[in-house]
Amino acid sequence: MPVISSPALGSPIWFDVMSSDPEAARKFYSALFGWTFEVGGPDTNFYAMGRKGGSNVAGMGPMPPGAPMPSAWNVYFGVASADETAKRVTDAGGQVMMAPMDVMEFGRMAMCADPTGAMFGLWQPGTHTGSQLNNEHGAMAWSEVNTRDIDRATSFYGNVFDLGASPMEGSPSPYNMLMQNGEPVAGAMQMTPEWGEMPPHWMPYFAVDSIDSAVKTVADNGGTVAHGPFDTPYGRMAVIIDPQGAAVSIIQLSQQAS
Repeated sequence: MPVISSPALGSPIWFDVMSSDPEAARKFYSALFGWTFEVGGPDTNFYAMGRKGGSNVAGMGPMPPGAPMPSAWNVYFGVASADETAKRVTDAGGQVMMAPMDVMEFGRMAMCADPTGAMFGLWQPGTHTGSQLNNEHGAMAWSEVNTRDIDRATSFYGNVFDLGASPMEGSPSPYNMLMQNGEPVAGAMQMTPEWGEMPPHWMPYFAVDSIDSAVKTVADNGGTVAHGPFDTPYGRMAVIIDPQGAAVSIIQLSQQAS
């Protein structure tokens, strides 16, 4: 799992979480990542911009009333045209769950699902161009789709975003790097029976300075460590669940990865 260099169109450029309790979630992620927040008004549905050192790093909004899904993190691909890419999604066998719509002057977005059931977003930048900080504590470092049909998912994202594929040698589960101009920008992992009934999904990763300190902060602030910490060739990582139930990965990047 290499790290991203700089988010570009055709690759993941933004993460956000829809939370059942945004105020509590802001406190949790402030403690974990040192984020500050600028909370929008009613015209933005009180969407909050998470910042690190003045740079935009992630977003947070409230779950819609009566939403059937739990709190969850979302991964957004940057695109030149949300409308044209939405058509590519359906042409490639995916679904457009929320049609392209303008988000004031910030950009244009859509929500989609790949043919294996994993949800993801499209973001056509306006004044908001995505993450402004990467591979540092509290900033995006990687994302991957966990799927029950890695070949179908890899083909889909290749067709929609013109991404190549490179299998990762030595991975305990089949894993493909999704490649843009010869560089890895995201991953695709085959879900095995050990995953149980968990549905396919995109998993964001945030960098942390110390994984052991971070997992203690998670526990001290009402979160749960679902898996890890454990070592990988790219750093020491863990999967955590925030107090509202949203899962996200954190990684202490190795010197080789960073």
